[in-house]
Amino acid sequence: MSDPPPSPLLTLRGIGKSFLGVRVLGGVDLDVVPGEVHAVVGENGAGKSTLMKVVSGGYAPDEGTMEFAGVPRTFRGPRDAQRAGIGIVHQEFNLLPERSVAENVYLGHEPVRRGLVDRATMLGRTAELLASIGEGALPPGARVGDLGVARQQVVEIVKALALDARLLIMDEPTAALADHEVEQLYTLVRRLQRRGIGVLYVSHRIREVFDLASRITVLKDGRLVTTVDAGDVGAGQLVRHMVGRDLSSYYPGRAAPGESGAVRLAVRDGGNRTLRGVDLRLRAGEVLGVGGLQGSGRSALARALFGAVPFTTGEVTLDGAPVRLRSPRAAMRAGIAYVTEDRKGEGIVGGRSVLDNALLASRAVAPAWRGRGARTARIRELLAAVDVRAAGEDQEIRFLSGGNQQKVVLARWLALGPRVLLFDEPTRGIDVGAKSAIHDLVRRLARDGAAVLMISSELPELLGMSDRIIVMRDGRIAGELPAGATEENVLALALGTAPEAAR
Repeated sequence: MSDPPPSPLLTLRGIGKSFLGVRVLGGVDLDVVPGEVHAVVGENGAGKSTLMKVVSGGYAPDEGTMEFAGVPRTFRGPRDAQRAGIGIVHQEFNLLPERSVAENVYLGHEPVRRGLVDRATMLGRTAELLASIGEGALPPGARVGDLGVARQQVVEIVKALALDARLLIMDEPTAALADHEVEQLYTLVRRLQRRGIGVLYVSHRIREVFDLASRITVLKDGRLVTTVDAGDVGAGQLVRHMVGRDLSSYYPGRAAPGESGAVRLAVRDGGNRTLRGVDLRLRAGEVLGVGGLQGSGRSALARALFGAVPFTTGEVTLDGAPVRLRSPRAAMRAGIAYVTEDRKGEGIVGGRSVLDNALLASRAVAPAWRGRGARTARIRELLAAVDVRAAGEDQEIRFLSGGNQQKVVLARWLALGPRVLLFDEPTRGIDVGAKSAIHDLVRRLARDGAAVLMISSELPELLGMSDRIIVMRDGRIAGELPAGATEENVLALALGTAPEAAR
C-alpha cells in the first residue's frame, strides 16, 4: 500500500487582485507540498510577480483564500509572512554591502545578551546555517560587498532560513549568475528540498524549469492556464501554454547562403589587457553569434569594438577604411551601437522617463538643441515600431517590464541608423514573448543590411539566431562554426576539448 501524498504546505484557491479597477490576477489556484520545487512561468505581465507578493505578504488578495501549513492566513505584511515561515529571494538582492554575512542574516532580529548584540552567538548560528546547506566554506564574518553574486544569493537564502522559512520563493534566481554558478544554485535548491523546504521557483528560462521543478504552473494575463507535472509536458507544449504559439517560431529564418554582403567590420590581430590576437570579419546582412564561457572574452570583445575598453594593438576597419575606436562616442559616430548585458546597471537610467532613456544616444552624438523636434519625433516613431508597452512616454522606465525596457534601449540605438549592432545577452531576464519579438527585430535589422554581432549564453538562442558562430576562450577566438552547428560543437571549443576550427 503506497503512502498517502503529503499535505500541502501552501494552498491558494481563487486568488484575485486588482489595481485601480484593472484585474491583474483572477481565480488562481496553486499548491506546494513540503520538499517540492514548483515552478511558476508566464510572459511578463502574466501575474507572476503579483502572485508572489500575495504569497509573501506584499499584497492582500481581493478575493480567494490562502492556507499555509493547514492554517487559513491573511498576512498584514511581509514581516507577518516571514513570521509564518515564508521567505523570498528577489532577483535584486536586499543586502547591506558594508556589513558582514552574519549581520545581514540576522538584520532586525539580532541575538542579544545583556542588552547588547551577541556577536559570538550570531556568528555561530550563521556558521551552522551555512554548513546545513553545504556552504560551510563561506565565512560568516566576511564583508558582503566583497562576495560574488552567487555567494550573495546564498546570504539571501540563509537570511530566510534564519527566520525558519518552510517555503522559499525564488524570483529569477539565475538572472545574474554565470553558467558554473547556475549549477551551484541547482545543488543548493536540491539540498533545500531534502530538508523538506518547499520552493516556489519563478523563471523565464525553460531549461532550468525542467531541470528543477516537479510541477509547473502557467499563468497568462493574470489567470491560471494549467498546472502540469514536469515529466508530462515538453518545452514546446509549455511555450504554447505561455504564449499561444510553438517553440519553433522562436527563431526567424537565417540568411540564405550568399545573402550576406561585403565585410562591414574587420579586426586584424586585435588585443588589449583581456583580448589577444583577435581576427574577426563581420558582414553586412548577417548575424554573427559569439559563444563561450563566462569570462572567456565575449563581453570584452563587444566593449573593445564599442571603444569602452579599446583595442590597444591591431587594426580595425569599417567598410574597408581604418577606424580608431578609442571611445564609445567615437564608435557611435562611426555607426556602431552597443546593447549591454547589464541593462539595469548600464543600459537604462531607472528614474528617468521612457522618452529620456530613448534619447540618450542621440543627445550624446549631437548638441541637445540641434534638430531636437525631428529627433524626438523619430524616437516616438521607433518606440511605436518596436511595440514598447508603457503608460506613456513620461513613465519612469524602471516601472516597465524587462522586455519593454530592452525595447526602449533598442529604439535608442536604431535612432542613430547604425551600420553595426553589438548585442550582449539581448534577451537576458525577459519572457519568451518579448524574446521572440527581439529575435524578429534582430533578424529584420540584418535583412535590412545591418551587420549584427550577438553574444548569448543560451545555446539554443545562439544556434537558432546565428548565421555563423565564433567561440571565445581565454581572450582568443577558439574557432568558428557554421550554421547548423550543435551545442556539443560550441561547448567543445569553449572548453578546449576540440581542435581549433578552420576560420
